[in-house]
Amino acid sequence: MKQCNDYSLLQHNTFGIDAKCRLFIEYDSLDELMLAVKTLKMPFLHIGQGSNLLFTQDFNGTILHSAIKGINVKERLTGGDVLLEVGSGETWDDVVEYCVSHNLHGAENLSLIPGEAGAAAVQNIGAYGSEIKDIVHEVHCIDISSGELRKFNADECKYAYRKSIFKTELKGRCIIYKVVLRLKTEFKPRLEYGGLKSYFEQKGVSLSSITAKDLRDAIIEIRRAKLPDPQITGNAGSFFMNPIVATDVFNCLISAYPTMPHYPADGGIKVPAGWLIEQCGWKGKSLGNAGVYRNQALVLVNNGKATGSEVVNLCETIRRDVKEKFGITINPEVNII
Repeated sequence: MKQCNDYSLLQHNTFGIDAKCRLFIEYDSLDELMLAVKTLKMPFLHIGQGSNLLFTQDFNGTILHSAIKGINVKERLTGGDVLLEVGSGETWDDVVEYCVSHNLHGAENLSLIPGEAGAAAVQNIGAYGSEIKDIVHEVHCIDISSGELRKFNADECKYAYRKSIFKTELKGRCIIYKVVLRLKTEFKPRLEYGGLKSYFEQKGVSLSSITAKDLRDAIIEIRRAKLPDPQITGNAGSFFMNPIVATDVFNCLISAYPTMPHYPADGGIKVPAGWLIEQCGWKGKSLGNAGVYRNQALVLVNNGKATGSEVVNLCETIRRDVKEKFGITINPEVNII
């Protein structure tokens, strides 16, 4: 177990904010996690790769981080499904790569999403028409107050758009140490979202011949073209959640903006926040040392010396402009500390 006092979190958040914590603990086994929980002092925060965090100040408490690794087939079920155990500290894209290379399907559309497996299960990550809830079988965690080991099936996780029970009623009460995915041995590509069909058509690739590797490679190429590398430009990927508006609100909007992209969603119609932000003129613009990425308006970036407060100021300014123009409130996907 690694323990450090007065520890810089610069390498633990992709925005590149040099905040510090009073104590940093990194564990690489369930036994070490159980020991850490027994002696844990409040306040505390559990983080993954920090790809969904924005620090606005030092954290005057304990930061926990999982280094639990392992990707192993747990069980092969009748009908062709496979249960795959994944340590919470595994880099998520390594998990997707493992699945594709071992002919285990269902995770392809989640390629290149930053973060670790445990955090992915908390956040219900999603992209290109898929969410991790589609493949989660069980989530294993430890109850901080009792030290009891608990497991939740997919229904018990109460997944919704970028939401789970671990972000609501169990927030700060449980720490995930293992995720079990349920994957298919038969590949059925999901191409309905984000221009995937047109991507392959433009390349002259028959949709009936696409392999899981083809789909993963395509998504990686598309994401790299749209999103900045956090090793070069500090960012947390998509900063805002796409709003879901009621049908009557959508009907008014589409009448005023006929080219507005939109997608069906539970509870209404999903409108891309990036499109709303771009229509407000923010794409490629900056406010102080924080800016909006030139290739994707959904992404806020650290132009080199931004503080967390500067990023928050840009966020709130954009939210105000979108509200004034469209009457829609967009909310951050990023966890602001």
